[in-house]
Amino acid sequence: MTDHQIVSHDEWIAARRRFLDKEKAFTRLRDELSRERRELPWELVRKEYIFEGDKGGETLADLFGKRSQLIVYHFMYDPDWEIGCRGCSFWADNFNGVVPHLGQRDVALVAVSRAPQAKLQAQAHRFGWTFKWVSSFGSDFNFDYKASFSAEALARGDALYNFATQKASSAELPGISVFFRDEGRIFHTYSTYARGLDMLNVAYHYLDIAPKGRDEDGLPAPMAWVKHRIAYEV
Repeated sequence: MTDHQIVSHDEWIAARRRFLDKEKAFTRLRDELSRERRELPWELVRKEYIFEGDKGGETLADLFGKRSQLIVYHFMYDPDWEIGCRGCSFWADNFNGVVPHLGQRDVALVAVSRAPQAKLQAQAHRFGWTFKWVSSFGSDFNFDYKASFSAEALARGDALYNFATQKASSAELPGISVFFRDEGRIFHTYSTYARGLDMLNVAYHYLDIAPKGRDEDGLPAPMAWVKHRIAYEV
């Protein structure tokens, strides 16, 4: 970092203006990509799913509440684990504050994990999370939406993740699926996985504008530095 180019104020302004042109082009491209995403075709959800929430069983329709749009975060939490994935917990730390704002735009946000509801409630209480988090234990939901994988698929190395067959690194991987409800019917409108989730983590966006960026070069894997928030030394 000490070898970084140092310039006069006028030179800094000139370089910043040149880069602003690229940022504006990127913003316009992102707006176009978002429009095309909304124009993707939908598929009708034909299977019934039951989730375990704080007050008992809930259907997929119940997760919408009063909203017509539903965003599901597939939170990695295997039934045998003692705590949810540290990476997914990193993402979930963003949820509490945005839920009321999303609700004003007719969107419900829910996290879904395969671990039993008691484990979800325990972690939520420990982390101070109040967003809706339900268990799909005993349901095909996370398998059908390609965020959980059977032991057979893992053994064969042919799990379908991020729209490609691959050797999955875990029985649980992160993802987001989006649904729309209209006159009693539910449609699956979008899903994204892997780095498609990057834009939904505000901490990463702040790191991307910091001088050292995400500072993950040289680590054994991206996000190797991430811990559960309560495990950081203050």
